[in-house]
Amino acid sequence: MVIYNSLTRSKQEFHPIHEGKVGIYACGPTVYDYFHIGNARPFITFDVLRRQLEREGYEVTFIQNFTDIDDKMIRRANQEGITVRELADRFIEAYYQDAKALGIRPATVHPRATEHIQQIIALIQKLIDNGHAYVGSNGDVYYRVSAFPGYGKLSGQKMEDREMGASDRLDVETDKEAPADFAIWKSQKPGEPAWDSPWGAGRPGWHIECSAMSMTYLGDTFDIHCGGKDLLFPHHENEIAQSEGATGKPYVNYWMHNGFINVDNQKMSKSLGNFFTIRDIAKEYDLEAVRMFMLSAHYRSPINFSRDQIAAAAVSLQRLYTARDQMLFLLKKAKDIPVTDDETALLDRLQEYEKRFDNAMDDDLNTADAIGAIFEEVRDLNSSLNNESSKAVLEAALKSFKGMTDVLGLVQKESAENEEIPEEIQQMVAERAEARKNKNWKKSDELRDAIKLAGYILEDTPQGQKIRRAAGLNQ
Repeated sequence: MVIYNSLTRSKQEFHPIHEGKVGIYACGPTVYDYFHIGNARPFITFDVLRRQLEREGYEVTFIQNFTDIDDKMIRRANQEGITVRELADRFIEAYYQDAKALGIRPATVHPRATEHIQQIIALIQKLIDNGHAYVGSNGDVYYRVSAFPGYGKLSGQKMEDREMGASDRLDVETDKEAPADFAIWKSQKPGEPAWDSPWGAGRPGWHIECSAMSMTYLGDTFDIHCGGKDLLFPHHENEIAQSEGATGKPYVNYWMHNGFINVDNQKMSKSLGNFFTIRDIAKEYDLEAVRMFMLSAHYRSPINFSRDQIAAAAVSLQRLYTARDQMLFLLKKAKDIPVTDDETALLDRLQEYEKRFDNAMDDDLNTADAIGAIFEEVRDLNSSLNNESSKAVLEAALKSFKGMTDVLGLVQKESAENEEIPEEIQQMVAERAEARKNKNWKKSDELRDAIKLAGYILEDTPQGQKIRRAAGLNQ
């Protein structure tokens, strides 16, 4: 596999630290609200990275954190009159629900910052001891950026460009040695949750949390760190400074960052009214269509979210479901007969489609071209498979198709054959069959349109009517 490494600004062949094993840290959400469409892109992208590495035989340890203490969380908890812990518990549960609806698998471990305070304190103490951090007069602890010569190597930012502060805290910090220094421990203010430390009661800064959690589970140096492009500076830059400043070792070998999302060709923002949470989108769309949309472009490219784009993704997704269901339908009645010469040629072509898929995925996770390989296979299968196809070739075709779609987390819903169709829809299907029998084509068409409006697709086949739920739009 070749990965575009943000650290070297080039594509590099991936070589894990430990043969056959990969350690990945993905920045997770700050759990003060439902996550939005911009957050969904890295969650989906790096879920697919993990799946592809597993397809290639790697044992993947995938860590994705929850930031469950920061200024935004404190403000919202105070507004609602609840504890920060209660707020975090609510939105962590919401994350799991929304991530599942997007086809995102749970991480190997989902560490919470507040459950790793001792590791964070130990890391800060190490930085103080070796001169990379210092305690201010008010009990805040700052990272001394000038002590780390490599600062800026990830982002290309110069030290003098460093923004003040480690988060969106509004107070002006007056006891820093230099404007570029950033807080890694914040002394307690009235009404804020706090933990005891050698420097007084307080809480960790955002950046130090990820350094401590990632190294707790993956070691001082690990394979891949990933997240949105917006985290590259200052968050990931500061993680490198903290981690390498403490250990003297390289922190991460490969850095991966996904591109931004615009909404209707505009930057997403609450002020423009184009800010959508995944919960908002789920009211209108099947979230699998959103996943399809995300993967239809290269992860490093900016993409434009629009209703037309999601509708197009839903149509494409439906084609995949139709192909899958047709193979399952044929397989039910397939006979265990010898494979023909034509089928042998098809089996060879299946291997070629899979090779194209894997080549695309191994080229810096090119999901757009990988999806193209799947559709090429689908076109071939649609024209090559029929009622006379052998059981062996149908099983091979289904296995090939499923192997690729599973990596992308697509076509994961039950077959229409196994789905429970509502009684009222079944009644309309029966009435339409009767109308066709009586050659009442007008009524037949009306019933078919009504079934479609209800969110189901009806197909006429030589074996009779087939009904399935339409993919893409929520009805």
